[in-house]
Amino acid sequence: MKREVIKTSDGSTTIYLEQWEEHYHSKHGAIQEAYHVFIKSGLAQWLNQNDSNSIRILEIGFGTGLNAFISFLECQKMGLHINYHGVEAYPVNPQEVALLNYVEQLDAGNYKETFIRMHQGDWDTDLDIDPLFTLRKRKQFFGSIDDQRAFDLIYFDAFGARVQPELWDVSMFERMYKALDKNGILVTYAAKGSVRRAMQEVGFLIEKLPGPPGKREMLRAVKK
Repeated sequence: MKREVIKTSDGSTTIYLEQWEEHYHSKHGAIQEAYHVFIKSGLAQWLNQNDSNSIRILEIGFGTGLNAFISFLECQKMGLHINYHGVEAYPVNPQEVALLNYVEQLDAGNYKETFIRMHQGDWDTDLDIDPLFTLRKRKQFFGSIDDQRAFDLIYFDAFGARVQPELWDVSMFERMYKALDKNGILVTYAAKGSVRRAMQEVGFLIEKLPGPPGKREMLRAVKK
């Protein structure tokens, strides 16, 4: 499938899939969306509710590496230990990575090599990116995830239900529920009623939150 690196409204890049008319990140601002949905509504929320300096994160859709890189930058600010698993069936290629401008847009020039290593590092092995950040990129289909109480936080950043409805049904959220430890949090940019109902059916407690630029609402789900 043809992929094209384009700029979003906040100046940061994303990848556009022409055949599906789908973007990896919001066209209204890739970096803005990542901070709003995954850091502010996910990571910060979990830290506010837990007295811990370490967290286990599962990302559904490693993609461009933006969410992983921003999480890495946050751990540097806070002295937070992060064990990060990013699942991706179709990794972006080196030519596409070279066109992504996250290091410049985030004023993170000191960590340019870190971003490159996140993409160039081996798959399905633990990468000690930094003393505070361990990354494991898992090349697998989301439907084969079978972790049990292994994570505190899930960034659910799959392609939208319009193009991949099977990633937003009850069976998928059963997998996510099992993967989370008690009081774990799942955050996603999505807010469709069908998605909310699927989450509720497997036992999640749901919160509707204001969405990032370009979206009215998003969802946060908690495992009790």
